[in-house]
Amino acid sequence: MTAHSSPLLARISTERDRLPPSEGKVADRILAQPHTVINQPIARIAAQAGVSEPSVVRFCQRLGYRGIQSFKLALTRSLATTQPAGVMDVASNEPLEGLAAKVMDRQIATLIQTRNNLDHQALERAIGLLANASRIELYGHGASGLVAEDAQHKFFRLGSPVAAYTDPHNHAISAAVIPPDAVIIAISHTGRSRDLLDSLAIAQQRGIPIIGLTRPGTPLAQLATVRLHVEVDEDTDVYTPMLSRLTHLALLDVLAVGVALRAGAAGRERLGQIKTVLNARR
Repeated sequence: MTAHSSPLLARISTERDRLPPSEGKVADRILAQPHTVINQPIARIAAQAGVSEPSVVRFCQRLGYRGIQSFKLALTRSLATTQPAGVMDVASNEPLEGLAAKVMDRQIATLIQTRNNLDHQALERAIGLLANASRIELYGHGASGLVAEDAQHKFFRLGSPVAAYTDPHNHAISAAVIPPDAVIIAISHTGRSRDLLDSLAIAQQRGIPIIGLTRPGTPLAQLATVRLHVEVDEDTDVYTPMLSRLTHLALLDVLAVGVALRAGAAGRERLGQIKTVLNARR
């Protein structure tokens, strides 16, 4: 990512030659490695720029920020909202500092992209279905299966009868016998797993509501009653974590919190009881 692809970095680059010498060194340090600056304490930034800590503070204030923390927050947002989610460019000899920054910045960018593209009407409908369901069942394979199992734990804590199925035979059986007032959450980034689609077709024929977490235009999206689209360009880089898994986890967190809020005082009491039981075991 070039400096000019971020509005804040472009501004720093433009103002660089008008800065006092010590603050210009701070600007050079930030422009050279903006991702690493985000996670560094002010002392290290100052040392690497060859200036004093007050010079770093003055640089931030000259740009209109109260100090280094507010500047780093603004830099994080600027990098996250402008960096393409599918680009990470981790070198085989990547320093750990740069590695952590690149991986996390890419995750932040993906979550922001997902948040900005969220269909709030679909989200509201999904929460309504889940809040009124007699039972929640989650289908997923591979990494999506791990997401389904994580969501099972979340809804279980809310007191919802819930099960996660990652085996094709099991979710086929589930689709055939699940109660008509239950809800299925189907998770698949590609939305093209034949076994998953076959089970969902059985459930659809029986009139079971299906909440689909997948990319737009997939066969899963076509089968789903409610579609929560996740538009993530998975990088083919061998070092790249699966961003679709991260966004699916986040969306399921939103659904679980939404269901908890719908439960009102009774839901809060149940969560309080769970916390009391868990605290007693520590």
